[in-house]
Amino acid sequence: MKGEPAEVIDDPPADASSVGWVGRVAALAPCIAGAADEIERERRLPDALVGAMAEAGFFRLLLPRAVGGAEVDPLTFSEVLQEIARIDGSTAWCLGQTSVCAMVAAFLPIAAARELFLDRRSILTWGSGTGHATAVDGGYRVTGGWSFASGGHNATWLGGHCVVHDRDGSQRRGSDGSALWRTMLFPAAAAPMTDVWQVIGLRGTGSDAYAVTDLFVPESYSVARDDPGERRERGALYCLKTDNLFACGFASVALGLARRMLDDFIALAKDKQPRGHAQALCDSAAVQTDVGELEARLRGARLYLMGTIAEVWDAVERSNDITLDQRMSIRLAATRTIQEAAAVADAAYHAAGATAIFTRSAFERRFRDMHALAQQLQARRSHFETVGKFLLGLDADTAFL
Repeated sequence: MKGEPAEVIDDPPADASSVGWVGRVAALAPCIAGAADEIERERRLPDALVGAMAEAGFFRLLLPRAVGGAEVDPLTFSEVLQEIARIDGSTAWCLGQTSVCAMVAAFLPIAAARELFLDRRSILTWGSGTGHATAVDGGYRVTGGWSFASGGHNATWLGGHCVVHDRDGSQRRGSDGSALWRTMLFPAAAAPMTDVWQVIGLRGTGSDAYAVTDLFVPESYSVARDDPGERRERGALYCLKTDNLFACGFASVALGLARRMLDDFIALAKDKQPRGHAQALCDSAAVQTDVGELEARLRGARLYLMGTIAEVWDAVERSNDITLDQRMSIRLAATRTIQEAAAVADAAYHAAGATAIFTRSAFERRFRDMHALAQQLQARRSHFETVGKFLLGLDADTAFL
């Protein structure tokens, strides 16, 4: 309960290795690729694919080892999402979302964390929105609605961020006077999804809405996520904020989408002879120059993101803490990476000509997915302002850091 000393979980055994995760993606690739049309049509991941991913352990990437997770480092997490995004953007996005949500297990009482994630098929996700949680004996009465719940149709558990109220209706506040928030966790069956996800891209994420009314949530199933005072895991991974991993993860999805589109354009250029031209695309000096420049931009974006993650991770492992400066570095790298990846994807799409507009092409769906991704919070240009203020010594908004 809030205010009590956090129960600390002992260091996990050393036999839970993260080695070989990218190889597991390769083994699952035919299953993901084979489900791509169904994912797009049904606007959610098929149960068979989710089952295969669960059996391979993918939904446990960032889960603590103490509750059966892999607890992989952020670089491995990024690499996995890049590889999956090259196959299907919605699958990668859902995996990124649910993996980061699972990090709250490090802040829950161990009994609750183990109950939530006992089954390898357990999946937790949440959306944005505001709920109200009123304190009662043993927990809270929760009412609220949330949306953008990526992977919600495949989830076994949902979360809802809530402002906490006392029994008399007064709002609980911290020492600085700000409202106290907690994330309430409850079975997905308690909050049926409402279909609102009619979108141009990332259709298969099924990022729909859900709501609860006067739902009882036990105290042990509530968490002040990212609050060091409630952290029960010693692992350095849980020093990073969930927003840090969301940023890294979704930037990685953007890299994977752009990588696949550029690779597919290179393959197309070797064979396609545009109407009215006597030579293949690959024989054009302009195309050759564009390919070289786009390759440089994409490699540069990837190295910037991965280099930043590696630098921050090395420091966090040594200090078992993360600084505001390091969080700013992640936000800057992730935002820039998404924008660069989107620019490369756009260039590859346009260079492919009319070939790219057909749904059967390798470009059309990924183009839509990229532009849906680039409209999300992680790609906001205002993040540059936030980092700029910080670098200039001014007060900066840290809400999404």
